[in-house]
Amino acid sequence: MRLRVILEPSVEGGYTVVVPALPGCISEGDTREEALENIREAIALYLEPIEDDGIFSDASEQVEKLRYDKNSRHQF
Repeated sequence: MRLRVILEPSVEGGYTVVVPALPGCISEGDTREEALENIREAIALYLEPIEDDGIFSDASEQVEKLRYDKNSRHQF
Protein backbone atom coordinates (compact mmCIF):
# COMPACT_ATOMS: atom_id res chain seq x y z
CA MET A 1 0.00 0.00 0.00
CA ARG A 2 1.30 3.42 -0.90
CA LEU A 3 0.06 6.51 0.89
CA ARG A 4 0.64 10.13 -0.05
CA VAL A 5 1.86 12.29 2.82
CA ILE A 6 2.09 16.06 3.00
CA LEU A 7 4.99 17.54 4.94
CA GLU A 8 4.97 21.22 5.83
CA PRO A 9 7.09 23.36 8.12
CA SER A 10 5.34 24.25 11.39
CA VAL A 11 5.00 27.82 12.54
CA GLU A 12 6.52 26.80 15.89
CA GLY A 13 9.45 25.09 14.16
CA GLY A 14 9.91 21.54 12.96
CA TYR A 15 7.54 19.83 10.53
CA THR A 16 3.97 18.60 10.48
CA VAL A 17 2.95 15.60 8.37
CA VAL A 18 -0.58 14.59 7.40
CA VAL A 19 -1.94 11.61 5.49
CA PRO A 20 -4.95 12.85 3.49
CA ALA A 21 -6.26 9.31 2.93
CA LEU A 22 -6.35 8.63 6.69
CA PRO A 23 -8.44 11.34 8.42
CA GLY A 24 -6.82 12.44 11.66
CA CYS A 25 -3.51 10.71 10.93
CA ILE A 26 -1.11 13.54 11.75
CA SER A 27 2.37 13.64 13.22
CA GLU A 28 5.31 16.00 13.57
CA GLY A 29 9.02 16.09 14.18
CA ASP A 30 11.92 18.46 14.67
CA THR A 31 13.44 17.44 11.32
CA ARG A 32 12.01 16.14 8.05
CA GLU A 33 13.47 12.72 8.76
CA GLU A 34 12.03 12.58 12.26
CA ALA A 35 8.61 13.73 11.02
CA LEU A 36 8.58 11.01 8.35
CA GLU A 37 9.67 8.37 10.86
CA ASN A 38 6.91 9.50 13.22
CA ILE A 39 4.24 9.40 10.50
CA ARG A 40 5.24 5.83 9.66
CA GLU A 41 4.54 4.91 13.27
CA ALA A 42 1.28 6.89 13.24
CA ILE A 43 0.17 5.08 10.06
CA ALA A 44 0.97 1.72 11.64
CA LEU A 45 -1.07 2.58 14.73
CA TYR A 46 -3.92 3.96 12.63
CA LEU A 47 -4.08 0.83 10.50
CA GLU A 48 -3.39 -1.67 13.30
CA PRO A 49 -7.06 -2.66 13.82
CA ILE A 50 -7.44 -3.17 10.06
CA GLU A 51 -4.18 -5.14 9.82
CA ASP A 52 -5.33 -7.36 12.69
CA ASP A 53 -8.29 -8.32 10.52
CA GLY A 54 -5.92 -9.27 7.69
CA ILE A 55 -7.01 -6.51 5.32
CA PHE A 56 -3.57 -4.87 4.98
CA SER A 57 -0.07 -6.12 5.60
CA ASP A 58 3.03 -3.99 6.03
CA ALA A 59 1.05 -0.85 5.14
CA SER A 60 3.28 1.42 7.19
CA GLU A 61 6.43 0.21 5.42
CA GLN A 62 5.63 1.95 2.14
CA VAL A 63 5.13 5.66 2.64
CA GLU A 64 5.12 7.42 -0.72
CA LYS A 65 7.55 10.26 -1.29
CA LEU A 66 6.17 13.46 0.10
CA ARG A 67 5.02 16.57 -1.70
CA TYR A 68 6.41 19.72 -0.15
CA ASP A 69 5.40 23.21 -1.23
CA LYS A 70 7.50 25.79 0.57
CA ASN A 71 5.05 28.51 -0.51
CA SER A 72 2.05 26.74 1.00
CA ARG A 73 -0.10 28.83 3.29
CA HIS A 74 -1.81 25.87 4.92
CA GLN A 75 -1.12 25.37 8.59
CA PHE A 76 -1.97 22.29 10.61
